[in-house]
This record gives sequence, structure tokens and C-alpha cells, in this order.
Amino acid sequence: MSTVPSDPLISWQSRIVHLLVRARMRPHAYEPIDPVRVRREMGKPRAARRWMARSTGATMERRDAGHGWPGGEVVSWPGYEPGAPVLLYLHGGGYIACSPETHRSLVSSLVRRVRGRAFVPRYRLAPEHPFPAALDDALAAYRYLLEVERIAPGQIVIAGDSAGGGLALALALAIRDAHWPNPAALVAFCPWTDLAATGASLEENSERCAMFAGETIRRAARFYVGDADATLPLISPLYGDFRGLPPMLVHASEDEVLRDDAVRVAEAARQAGVDVELQLWPHVPHVWQAFAAVLPEARASLAAATRFVLARMPRP
Repeated sequence: MSTVPSDPLISWQSRIVHLLVRARMRPHAYEPIDPVRVRREMGKPRAARRWMARSTGATMERRDAGHGWPGGEVVSWPGYEPGAPVLLYLHGGGYIACSPETHRSLVSSLVRRVRGRAFVPRYRLAPEHPFPAALDDALAAYRYLLEVERIAPGQIVIAGDSAGGGLALALALAIRDAHWPNPAALVAFCPWTDLAATGASLEENSERCAMFAGETIRRAARFYVGDADATLPLISPLYGDFRGLPPMLVHASEDEVLRDDAVRVAEAARQAGVDVELQLWPHVPHVWQAFAAVLPEARASLAAATRFVLARMPRP
């Protein structure tokens, strides 16, 4: 397990992206959270997002709900082989916002590198649908891959970013507890794993983080937690027992408020005997992997994730 950045140099692109993200996000860091406004704003700028997704060469197919699938998108690399990796990708957005459409650039960038496919479910959002709605939809999506798509579990990688990264880990715990077959691996970018909000980085990085303050995280957690206990492992996987989980890759920013959500969950998994790769990256915003079209650090993170995924695929 490593917390050493792959490249200690900070690119000029990263400095610019960091400033742009900070200018857009930080003015709202201490405001009351309106999920409707957040949903409206998170997809912008749409033209830039569409360009970044199209530049990958991947194809996107909308798939309506049915046969257990909760609805969403399938992102594919043209000409993928039957044994190629299949990602079950869970998008971020604080459990209150975002969608398969907002995450096309990130997912398609990863799909292009692994030369496979990604199923991106449109899981239900809080506060209209608090816990366990998102987890129930993620479980249904995994079962759909196994039983309807007939994909071998050793070919599936569960991945996600931010809230989706935490949901990916919660899904892995639920799969193990249900005695379903494990996926080949887990990939979590900047995962939100502690909705009880106890990490020291919530305060230490509250002014350094380009996107959020610690208070933003505390307010957002209430929408998904609802009346439940925030320390339940299926809400906050940090508090779970990781024994028996598949190999895990975790990437986070040194400067983000969720840094310790990533560090602590990686350490807990390692203590439980899980094969864990952890990397912290300097001076990049939360979920910087979404900027792969312009950011060298995003491409480096996705390249590392690709190596991790391909190394765990069955040999032909």
C-alpha cells in the first residue's frame, strides 16, 4: 500500500483546473444544500462534458429499466472482446445528484483504457430516496450482470467515485454478506466512506479543498442517512468488516476534505487482509479523473487503475 504520488511534480494544467474548480465550487461550500439546484448545476458545462466524452471514442447506449436493471447507460469500447473487463460503475454526486450522463467523460475514459464495457446504473437519489435505495439499486444491477447478462463474476470490476466510491464498497460488503460471488476487484476514486463525518481532513483540508468544506460534507450526509445510523457499514463502509473482499484500488487527493475517508478505509481493508493499493495525489481537485481530456494527473490515475484492473482479469 502506497501513499506516495506517482509523480511529485504538479502540472500547469492541474494548477489551472484547480483554480477553475475552486472558483465554481467554493462560493457554495457553506451554503444550505438545495438538491434541486445541485442537480441542475452539476451537469454544467454540458458542451465541455460532451466533448470530453466523445473524444474517447467510446459508445454510449441508454438502457431502460427492466429484468432487474434499474435503468442507466452502457458505455462500450468498439470491438471489445468477450473476455474484456466489465465495470459496474457507480457515479458520485453526494447521493443527491449526478447521473450516468454527467459521468460519461470519466467512465468512457476508463472504458477506452481497459478496452471493455461499463454498466452505469441510474440509482435512486436522496432525499426522495434515502438509504437503502441506492444500495438496493446497485445490488439489483450487480445481480443483473450475473443473471441476465451472464457475465462471469471474475470479469466484473465494481468502481465508483465520491459517493459512488463509497457505494461501491458498501455493495461489495453486501455481496459478500449475501454469499453472492465476489467481483474481480474494486476501484474507488476519492470515496466517501464515512457519512458520520469523523475524518480529521474535514477540518485540516477545509480551506485547501477546491470543492468542499468540511461543513459541506456534514450537511450532505443527512440527505442519504435520513433516520438511520450513519455508522452502519452499508451506509459508511469505513465501519465495516472487510474480510473476504476482493483486491481494492483507492485514489484520493492530498488536499481534499475526504482524504481521510480514503486513507482510513484502505488501512482498515489492509488490516483485514485485503490486497489494497492506495495513492494520494497532490494539488488535484476531488474526482480529478473526470478531467482526463486535459489533465495529466487524471490520465496517470486512470492508467494506474487500468493496470490494476487488467492484472486481475482471468487469463485467456
